[in-house]
Amino acid sequence: MEDLRSILSSHHNKSKAHATKEPVEGANASVSAIPDLFFDEVLIQYKLTRVEIVLLMYLYRQTWCRPNLHKKHGISPMVSHKVAAEAMDISLEILHQTLRRLESFGFIETIRSGQYFVRKYFTEENDKKYGQSYDNFL
Repeated sequence: MEDLRSILSSHHNKSKAHATKEPVEGANASVSAIPDLFFDEVLIQYKLTRVEIVLLMYLYRQTWCRPNLHKKHGISPMVSHKVAAEAMDISLEILHQTLRRLESFGFIETIRSGQYFVRKYFTEENDKKYGQSYDNFL
């Protein structure tokens, strides 16, 4: 038993080593408000893939969580497919397939290539349930 104690005492806790690091000056994590409905219902009901989740959150954050002139209508700013694919580390083909799949669920609608209508509560039923209107856009 002595040998085990001496071995354990010579090892240092990894969390202590990380806790002593100084914070990076000027670094702040951004925060986005995503409705709990997404985590409690949408992920469970629709069994989304990782890419579908990432793309839906990308479009949702662009539309609802960042400055956007068309927010009250639920319309995203123009999205470059190439930039979005690179940001998510996927091919353009996968991006286009995923956009079509998100449209089939009713989460988004294409206004024109690169611009999307993104539902605030993800489905038409939830929008009605939570009183979301789009300033008579729909």
